[in-house]
Amino acid sequence: MTMVYAPHTDEDRQAMLAALGLSSVEELFRDIPEEVRLRRPLRIPEGESEAGLRRLLGGLARRNASADRYVCFIGGGVYDHYIPAAIPPLLSRGEFLTAYTPYQPEVSQGTLQSILEFQTMICALTGMDVANASMYDGASAAAEAALMAVDVSGRDRLLVPRTVSPDVRETVRTYLSGRGYGLDEIDVAEGLLAPQRLAEALTDRHAAVIVGYPNFFGVVEDLAGLVRVAHERGVLVIAYCDPIALGLFESPGALGADIVVGDGQALGNPMNFGGPSFGFFAAREAFLRRMPGRIAGRTVDRDGTPGCVLTLQTREQHIRRARATSNICTNNALNALAATIYLSLLGPQGLREVAEACLQNAHYAAERLEAAGARLAFRAPFFKEFLVELPCPPEDVIRLGLQRGILAGRRVSREYPNLDRHLLVAVTEQRTREEIDALAGLVEEAIR
Repeated sequence: MTMVYAPHTDEDRQAMLAALGLSSVEELFRDIPEEVRLRRPLRIPEGESEAGLRRLLGGLARRNASADRYVCFIGGGVYDHYIPAAIPPLLSRGEFLTAYTPYQPEVSQGTLQSILEFQTMICALTGMDVANASMYDGASAAAEAALMAVDVSGRDRLLVPRTVSPDVRETVRTYLSGRGYGLDEIDVAEGLLAPQRLAEALTDRHAAVIVGYPNFFGVVEDLAGLVRVAHERGVLVIAYCDPIALGLFESPGALGADIVVGDGQALGNPMNFGGPSFGFFAAREAFLRRMPGRIAGRTVDRDGTPGCVLTLQTREQHIRRARATSNICTNNALNALAATIYLSLLGPQGLREVAEACLQNAHYAAERLEAAGARLAFRAPFFKEFLVELPCPPEDVIRLGLQRGILAGRRVSREYPNLDRHLLVAVTEQRTREEIDALAGLVEEAIR
């Protein structure tokens, strides 16, 4: 059990701040913008009853624009997909909800079996040989893949196009910089990385290139062409994937990718203000002993009875400490279990139908928005997400959408200052033709 120490005196507090190199508690929160910080106590009546407090807090919560009450076209990494009704009650079972690390297989067979099933499904989805028991999220999975690529190749830099999610790029950069490695970013044209552009950017110091499949703008990259160019130069390919798209697309493994990662929120997990979720991580068998995280395997006991265990644990921090391949020695098991249930309920055909619905809805939405006066930023193939350029500030569309009960999309100008008139729109299987028409109507109204 891990004990958490809380300082009880000013001397204790100052000693802890000094150890962190800080002069005040305020410095711990300096990354939170001043304009969103509450500089007063909550306005809650003293001595309020439990029922009264629930009414008060419920009223405050209802002032937020949630996807339960608003039509959601926001994406950029977290998506409003349908969650089958069976998932929440199954996750709430005590065997799953309160389970902890299955170090003792004799009392953890249910947990271990669910992890093994998850790994098997991720391998089938990605076309890879082995998968681990999940990571914290897609960004940390990509960062661990980058570290593994450096370890495998002996090279010290990664290459990533700016069409990969900004959050993923920043997380990878943080992980690499802590180990003294570098990350090179390359600009691309028309929303995707051309194989020739990759060939020009690669050097003999690059261990791997990270490719979105599809990328942050929803564009479907030429993964096979990029793999061919990278492998000709001895560079590994890390495919960062949308798992829903993998129900329809050729698998990254079949196209030659070496490592496949991504965020699994779309597989039966709610949006939850951006988390928690889980990351999936799969690779070629040649990299098995260098993979981060935990892996469940199948074996037999001394009587020959089949059973599951955690395996290949010597690479993990809780065994090898500083000599470990990775210091990741846990996983988001409950979120990964939601994905396991989701994939079990849908099966290959059901997942394909969800992906097809996303594809069809997104292309219908793109046609309607262009007819309303927007312009597709890129003419490349896209999946469930696309970028549109507007003749008016995107804030006008978003503001009008809030008045109409529509979350119209995501601004991208903070991460891409040159795209200040653009809106990233995500259209999942949840969206109806009427809702898409309403989005087109408010875009037309905002432009007018």
